[in-house]
Amino acid sequence: MRLGRFQVEIFSDGIFRLDGGAMFGVVPKVLWEKQKPADELNRVAMDMNCLLIRDAGRVVLVETGAGPKLSEKQKRNFGVDGPPRLLVELAARGVKPDEVTLVVNTHLHFDHAGGNTYRDGERLLATFPRASYVVQRREWEDALAPNERTRGSYVADDFAPLDAAGRLELVDEAVEILPGIRLDRIQGHTRGTQTVRVSDGKETLFFSSDFMPDRHHLPLPWIPSQDLYPLDTLAAKKVILPRAIAEQWLVAFTHDVPRFGHIREDAGRFVFDEVE
Repeated sequence: MRLGRFQVEIFSDGIFRLDGGAMFGVVPKVLWEKQKPADELNRVAMDMNCLLIRDAGRVVLVETGAGPKLSEKQKRNFGVDGPPRLLVELAARGVKPDEVTLVVNTHLHFDHAGGNTYRDGERLLATFPRASYVVQRREWEDALAPNERTRGSYVADDFAPLDAAGRLELVDEAVEILPGIRLDRIQGHTRGTQTVRVSDGKETLFFSSDFMPDRHHLPLPWIPSQDLYPLDTLAAKKVILPRAIAEQWLVAFTHDVPRFGHIREDAGRFVFDEVE
């Protein structure tokens, strides 16, 4: 898809599954299962989406999926379907790993940062050797020192080697990492979750991160129980959703089917309309 001078594409690294009750928080199963049916283990299937942005020789990758380092037990526990597709999808778009110039992790949970690195024998190497990896400083600090609640979501092998290799770039709050590409820290899912906005001055694309994982989380109270700061998520939704409608942002989600669309309000409900 063209967005002014930017070529933007969305694709999935693959499917994984999480407990449906956890994904929808206080919303009763009788409501959320109508939107997203659960399997026999009460898990809902979700894509792990990545965003590819190209502009004048720059190649920016947002998210790297679960990656190739999961054990067989982890794959079973999280219902991971098939091998990771990140490098296959990039190759299909004519992008080699050493051509990626910037990687943005919206946060460092394993399903967003697992493809940052790969194992070469006993070594852990950056998957994109020429790229800087951009993370919010607060997210980096929390990932390095997880607590009892957050420990299961962070895998140090996904991000710790980046610092040693000199590939890490820490940012604070809101920053324009390249002309027209803006990151904003939104405390909610984690302290250091960041969203991505791409704008050519006329059109804007908003990539939600896990601040709002998919279209089924558009209703204000539909907030995952994994969010560490759910009231901050709620407050952010009240600001961002009306703005996305008023300014006709193109929107993409991290855990929906890999599609672009627009948000509108219909009889007090937020609706996501896909675009071709």
